Amino acid sequence: MARPTKPRRICQMPAFKEFHPYGPSHEITAGTSILMTIEELETLRLMDLEDHTQHEGADIMGVSRSTFQRLYNDARKKVAKSLILGYALSIEGGHYELCEYIETSPCPKCSREKNLNKIKK
Repeated sequence: MARPTKPRRICQMPAFKEFHPYGPSHEITAGTSILMTIEELETLRLMDLEDHTQHEGADIMGVSRSTFQRLYNDARKKVAKSLILGYALSIEGGHYELCEYIETSPCPKCSREKNLNKIKK
């Protein structure tokens, strides 16, 4: 029997949940969509947007480093496939819990307020 999956901590929900190709070759891939989970998107945000290491990202999400790495690799493959082959990308689902500080004060784990200020510059 497999071990139950514990929920991953998400500190920012996606503003957009679907991305579609645009252009004349779009008819070729119409109807083909790739599904990315919200926690896979969170790994991209932490690593590529906020410049955290895998170890820091894993700590923020409350998972092991190897789980974080697997989610990150899966997310990058899906983005590459979407961009190169022209597939639509849908972001939904997964097994996660929202950071308890998401709407109130800065989260002590993810330092959300500090990271948002860093991105705005």
